[in-house]
Amino acid sequence: MCLALIATFALTGSGQETGGSTATQFDAQAATKAYLDRPTAREKAQSDAYFEGGYWLQLWQFLIGAAVSVLLLQTRLSARMRDLACRLVRFKPLQTCAYALQYIVLTSVIVFPLSVYSDFLREHQYGLATQNFGGWMGDWLKALLVGVIIGSVMMVALFGVVRRLSRTWHIWGAIVVLVFFVVLVVLSPVFIAPLFNKYTALDKPEVVDPILRLARANGIHTDKIYQFDASRQSKRVSANVSGFLGTMRISLNDNLLNRCSLSEIKAVMGHEMGHYVLNHVYKGLLFAGVIIVVGFAFLHWSLQFLLGRFGARWGIGGVGDLAIVPLAALLLSGFMFLLTPITNSFTRMQEAEADIFGLNASREPDGFAEAALKLGEYRKMQPGPIEEWIFYDHPSGATRIRTAMQWKAENLTTSSSVR
Repeated sequence: MCLALIATFALTGSGQETGGSTATQFDAQAATKAYLDRPTAREKAQSDAYFEGGYWLQLWQFLIGAAVSVLLLQTRLSARMRDLACRLVRFKPLQTCAYALQYIVLTSVIVFPLSVYSDFLREHQYGLATQNFGGWMGDWLKALLVGVIIGSVMMVALFGVVRRLSRTWHIWGAIVVLVFFVVLVVLSPVFIAPLFNKYTALDKPEVVDPILRLARANGIHTDKIYQFDASRQSKRVSANVSGFLGTMRISLNDNLLNRCSLSEIKAVMGHEMGHYVLNHVYKGLLFAGVIIVVGFAFLHWSLQFLLGRFGARWGIGGVGDLAIVPLAALLLSGFMFLLTPITNSFTRMQEAEADIFGLNASREPDGFAEAALKLGEYRKMQPGPIEEWIFYDHPSGATRIRTAMQWKAENLTTSSSVR
């Protein structure tokens, strides 16, 4: 009996020691460096230049948008647009629609050259786009139409609130905007996204079956995986689990299918499922609600202050005057611009949580690292800490690969992707 116990103890201890010895043979730091050394110096320079140029684009987009708002106010063009809307129709909601149409189309046309550069020319310059100008222009016009429809409906709702609840409009206005956010999250996968890409049920059992098993194992009840033809626009790989309240769907783009191995696809889909299982949509809406409420409180205070001093000069009669839209847009865009590090940090935190979930669910650390390298084609892989905090809404490629290799080191004996 005693000899049996001693033998059992010896065997168990030996197994643990062997497992520990195996784990220590894998150097997570060296493996991370090996992945990060894979891109050539030219590829790293191009990726860094593209991503760092995006910092300046954010600034220029804000400054040009601010300049457009100031132009509409100082020239009283916004007031003239309001007057035209009032002459065309008498019914106030239709007046709001008429103003919204003028405002959205005019501002979109003014910033059109910057849109061409940032979304078409620059994407081709860095070899990321596949779409010709005609196709891009068609998508731009569709986006403009969607913006006019959604913007008009939102303006009608907001100005209706302002005119009826003049003292508490900022509270109810914030609620209206949040409701619109929820509606868009629900409707976008079914009605908006298909306007720009064709979504079809994926019919590749070798890909579909592992993804469905992964989904069912994590409480996601679906029997279809969708693919969409992102390759008609770009070379970027992506996937998502979008929608809720009956519109949830798992989608991956054809670039991911054509450029990535099954282990990479499983790693990416595990990450996307993490957003769903961890309730990131609901948490994101709650965070957005806080930002919206604070933003409307700031808008309430700042509009009172500015209208008292400059309202007559700009031809704005009060908060319920349609001509106030450029001023409200200027204030809210400035508010959101200053909050960029905070909103990026919140999103980056959720992405990091989904990364860990995806690694635990898919058990594909090398697939995850390979996918991070592909994302590194247009995302700077190794930013400084302050740079990552301000500008990154996802963990950097270096952070993600380091996380994957550390996971592999801690789970080496059970990982399916040991190489």
